[in-house]
Amino acid sequence: MSDSSPVPQESLDPIERALAQTPARVLVGRAGLGYRTSTWLRLREDHAAARDAVYAEIDLERDFGAERVTRFGLFGVETQVTSKSEYLRRPDLGRKLSDVSRERVRAECSSECDFQVVIGDGLSATAVATQAPELLDRLHVAATQRGWSFGRPFLVRHCRVGVMNDVGDLLAPAVVVLLIGERPGLATAESLSAYMAFRPRGGHTDADRNLISNIHARGVGLAEAAQRIIALAEQFRAVGRSGVGVTEVLDARALSNLASISGST
Repeated sequence: MSDSSPVPQESLDPIERALAQTPARVLVGRAGLGYRTSTWLRLREDHAAARDAVYAEIDLERDFGAERVTRFGLFGVETQVTSKSEYLRRPDLGRKLSDVSRERVRAECSSECDFQVVIGDGLSATAVATQAPELLDRLHVAATQRGWSFGRPFLVRHCRVGVMNDVGDLLAPAVVVLLIGERPGLATAESLSAYMAFRPRGGHTDADRNLISNIHARGVGLAEAAQRIIALAEQFRAVGRSGVGVTEVLDARALSNLASISGST
């Protein structure tokens, strides 16, 4: 009878063990003074994926699904950026909503909610399309089961992190969570960040925010990301602030309790 138990890591070839631990290009060998052809081809493929992630655009119906768009009332607004090339050259314009968008957010969204999710394309629409839909579902379940009012989520195109201050000025929510695509690398173009702030306002900086990064299949999983976001939101509410004065702390009991909530989608 064959033994189907997994092969112990210790019995693997040392090179195979090293490669299993990281997506980095280590121990790839060489051809003369350069990379092997297979390595060059993978590099070009990953570089193309990174460029595509930067220049891609989010389509709410396609990327989030019609049912989810209807359920949450998802809609899209824009920053003061007018094109993708301007977005890459003028980060400052991506930190402010356009005048039309400000009016729409004010008209469409409730003010002073407990938990407001904003979705920003950032530097990787691919990351948003891959990670944000399920993460939004998990956050909604976790927040509402805690009795928090959940603000109507919306997409900000050509978005930079500083747009959180505009959201705070317009809607005055207790906690803002910005799910935004990270700058893609050659290991993955699907990495999402969750920036968080307690009552953000104009003039706030990164020192007033907290961050959970590397949300993707080989980094922080969606269940863990939801747990950590909710736990940080609880800390913000308890101490009345966010940023450098708040250190993320999760013990085994907190993880277990949060898993029972965020996993019940």
